[in-house]
Amino acid sequence: MSFVDSHCHLNFPDLAGNIAEVLAQMRHNEVAAALCVSVNLANFPQVLALVEQHPNIYASVGVHPDYEGIEEPDVARLVELAQHPKVIAIGETGLDYFRLKGDLEWQRMRFRNHIRTARECGRPLIIHTREAAADTLRIMAEENAAKAGGVMHCFTETWEVAEAALAMGFYISFSGIITFKNAKQIKEVAQRTPLERILIETDAPYLAPVPHRGKLNQPAYVKHVAEEIAMLRGISTEEVGRRTTENFMRLFKLKTL
Repeated sequence: MSFVDSHCHLNFPDLAGNIAEVLAQMRHNEVAAALCVSVNLANFPQVLALVEQHPNIYASVGVHPDYEGIEEPDVARLVELAQHPKVIAIGETGLDYFRLKGDLEWQRMRFRNHIRTARECGRPLIIHTREAAADTLRIMAEENAAKAGGVMHCFTETWEVAEAALAMGFYISFSGIITFKNAKQIKEVAQRTPLERILIETDAPYLAPVPHRGKLNQPAYVKHVAEEIAMLRGISTEEVGRRTTENFMRLFKLKTL
């Protein structure tokens, strides 16, 4: 049995400063690989340094919607950075109307550029959406995100939003939030989403699952997400691990981990 953490931030200081132990805990908990997700271009070299040192760590390239007033990624720059052999995805991108207010047209334009990049270079998208589901789905449709495919990361929306994303060929990824007692809506989505379209993630160092809630999160804890999905669907944790690993490899076009 093995698991894959499809979304974490191993270059963030809390994890990068203790990477040997983080990797050891992954091995101990049968987490075969992890995708270290980029959030801005300034720190992208740190992401690359990590993935170049560790064969089971992969990278994405992109700029998170929460980052304002920084180097804005254009399509040509993102396409260039995505040529690195360990870069398997574009993102984290999307829309976030929770943390930032006011005229967010720059956020929508940034999202469009990431979708265009993904289509051009043949890499799937990692999409973040918070309090912006309608605009996220609209822009995905307008920019033909279905051509690139990808994943709705750390999913916290309704089944209707999941259904719309699934119709565009996207996968749905569940984080430690699914283990929280009050996460009834997310648990329902996890029960209804086809197993062949589910991924699991930690979003480490954030959102540690029960029984580690409130502590520093790490990729080793992704097994708790798998356990919760197994319980909700009435199947074994082993099957969730196997199927989500297969899904990860299929989406990100990997022959081996």
